[in-house]
Amino acid sequence: MCGICGIFDFEGNAEKWVGSLKQSIALLKKRGPNSDGLYIHNHVGLAHARLAVIDTSETAGQPFTDNSGRYTIIFNGEFYNYREHRKNLEQKGYSFRSQSDTEILLTLFIDKGEDFLKEINGCFSLAIYDKKEESLIVARDRFGIKPLVYFYNQKEFIFSSEIKAILPFGIDRKLNHDALRMYMYLNYIPAPHTIFQNMYKLLPGHYLKVNKEKITTVQYYHIENKVDSQNKISFNEAADQLHFLLEESVKRRLVSDVPLGTFLSGGIDSSIVTAIASKYKSGLKTFSIGFSDDPFYDETDAAKIIANKFKTQHTVFSLSRKDLFDNLFDSLDYLDEPFADSSAIAVSALSKVTKNYVTVALSGDGADELHAGYNKHYAHYKALNNAFFNIAAKISSPLWSVIPKSRNSSLSNKSRQALRYTKGLNLTDPERYWYWSSFAHKKYVDKMLVNKENSEFEENRKKLLKNIDSDFNSILYSDMNMVLPNDMLFKVDMMSMSHGLEVRVPMLDHTVVDFMFTLPSEYKIDKLLRKKLLRAAFGNELPPEILSKPKHGFEIPLLPWLKKELQPQLLSSLNKSDINNMGIFNFEEIKLLLQKIHSVSPSDSAIHLWNVFIFQYWCKKYFN
Repeated sequence: MCGICGIFDFEGNAEKWVGSLKQSIALLKKRGPNSDGLYIHNHVGLAHARLAVIDTSETAGQPFTDNSGRYTIIFNGEFYNYREHRKNLEQKGYSFRSQSDTEILLTLFIDKGEDFLKEINGCFSLAIYDKKEESLIVARDRFGIKPLVYFYNQKEFIFSSEIKAILPFGIDRKLNHDALRMYMYLNYIPAPHTIFQNMYKLLPGHYLKVNKEKITTVQYYHIENKVDSQNKISFNEAADQLHFLLEESVKRRLVSDVPLGTFLSGGIDSSIVTAIASKYKSGLKTFSIGFSDDPFYDETDAAKIIANKFKTQHTVFSLSRKDLFDNLFDSLDYLDEPFADSSAIAVSALSKVTKNYVTVALSGDGADELHAGYNKHYAHYKALNNAFFNIAAKISSPLWSVIPKSRNSSLSNKSRQALRYTKGLNLTDPERYWYWSSFAHKKYVDKMLVNKENSEFEENRKKLLKNIDSDFNSILYSDMNMVLPNDMLFKVDMMSMSHGLEVRVPMLDHTVVDFMFTLPSEYKIDKLLRKKLLRAAFGNELPPEILSKPKHGFEIPLLPWLKKELQPQLLSSLNKSDINNMGIFNFEEIKLLLQKIHSVSPSDSAIHLWNVFIFQYWCKKYFN
């Protein structure tokens, strides 16, 4: 994993941007602390900061140019099946001067052209320059595991792994108010939008073709959400096939020339990854994080059960609220657009301490979206399939309305969830999905934002919901395209790479994803069980207490934190004078939230306050 940055100057004067490229690489050094490089030719400048994982020698440094001198690549990610392709390319007569996957990737492009992207099993953002044609291809992996942002203003096309590395090119920093409104609902900004006008995230499974005349966007992959009714396999056959595909996926991701381990949360997903990895890597290192001040959020006992069963070298990091707080501002400083998924702080803390032991960690990310693991998935299933339960839920709605609600204890959290469920039942399938995927409602957002204009917001929102219908698989499909790349994968990439740690996600091997979307929803979820097929596939290998353990999010104790440790910074950031001068938020609404977090029924006030606090922190950094 690395950091990449580049420019296509349509006037043919890339040389003048050398200083900006060097500044960008300095900003990406946490992603690539081992070495860096620069390439300039006429229209194009390419820069790279390297985290050496495969072939750590200087021979594999980037930008990497082929033997002919015509093609140059910069690459962030991993090409897991590169050894297989190396053999095939050698049989065709190609020779290589390194042992890196980067050189194989470039040669595969030379051999197959733009179709090379379909051959890659891996995660990546990359750019390849053709010196003869003076053309550039910029691509992102199938599921958005690695980030790629770009800016275009008719004169320059600039791209990078991160927004912060585009800013040294002197672009105008203009706030995207439609993106801000989206952030208020979701706590993140979904692609292709960013918080800045004229800056975009490249959609997963897409690439851009850039030459002196134009820029063209091409989609090379999309998930085929189509159940194979012609060749329907049995549930047991599907479980066997899933087991095989996941085992192969983990094996591919164990290739590394640097120390490697796994994140082990104690949940079923990371337990499966660890169980498989331990078969093929003796003395596997595993890492989990616990919260010493908040047992409600601590799952380290479950992680120890798995570590003991598979005889891993297990390390538990027990963090106090103070430990999290001490990590907070380093994490916030690395984020270059507002992002209010508070679990990012825990991911950052885990990555920071894990990097002391390994450079690569495997995780279970992606399994919830693919296998129906979230509470909202169970809620959607019941809404679509359990009429009697839904009637009972509506009747009991007045009771849930009066019971205190928060996310900080089991009872109050269930009360909160029950009320959200009953409200969602009265909505259409797309609107229900939006409501259960959001952290705010329209009335709140309209009151909070001073700027009431939302010229493109509703159109953009409908695009996100266009695939939702009464088929449960459409829920998973939308999660794979909206929530996964823009929240979960973004969080893991940014927080791990801020500490120079590479995280690999075997649950998202495209062979696994493609297979799962040929299966009917009843293989994945029923009235009693979520992740149904995944549990069946590994039921004989995991302890029953892990298989039966309820879903528990990787969260931080946000409400008590805002009421105590973070209270001075919160009040300072959200003071009336600053809020009114910025003219973005309504201070009276913020005042109500500050009061509500101290009430007996704080509900989601902590999340809303965190959302505003994160934006204010970011805004003061980038607009002051």
